[in-house]
Amino acid sequence: MHIHHEKLEIRTNGKGLYEITDGIQAKIDECGVRNGTVTVFVQHTSCSVTIMENADPTARRDLEEFLDRLVPEDADYFSHGSEGSDDMPSHIRMVLTRTSETVPIVDGRMQLGTWQGIFLFEHRRAVHLRKISITIIGEWVGKVGSAGDWGQSPLP
Repeated sequence: MHIHHEKLEIRTNGKGLYEITDGIQAKIDECGVRNGTVTVFVQHTSCSVTIMENADPTARRDLEEFLDRLVPEDADYFSHGSEGSDDMPSHIRMVLTRTSETVPIVDGRMQLGTWQGIFLFEHRRAVHLRKISITIIGEWVGKVGSAGDWGQSPLP
C-alpha cells in the first residue's frame, strides 16, 4: 500500500461549478495507482467539492439557483461581511456542501457513475485561485516521479 500526495490549482471566474474530474484522473494516471482510493480536499472556506451530474448543465444551474435561494446574498441578518456581501453566504454554502470527496480506484480508473463528475463549487463572485489537495492511496504499478513521492503504510 502506498500514499501519494498531489496538488491541483483551479482559477475560477466567480460563482459556479467547475469540473475537475479529468485533472484528478490525470494525477492518478501519472502516479500509476492500479487499485485504491483518491480523496479530493479543497483548502478554502468559501468553496467546496462535490460529485454531481456532468452531462446536463441545467442540473448544475438548478443546484446553484437552489443554494442562492437557500442562502441569499445581501441578507440583513449576517454580521460577518468584512470581505463583501457574498462572503458569509459562501461560508454557509461551504458548510452545507462538502470540502472533500473520496472515490474508489479500480484498474487505474475512478469508479464514478456514467453521469458523475467531480466539481469545484465556487461560492464567491470574484476570481480566485483555489488549491485542491489530492491524496491517492493504493496499490502502485508503474513509475513515480521520485522515491519521495510515496510513503509506506505503517501497517504490515
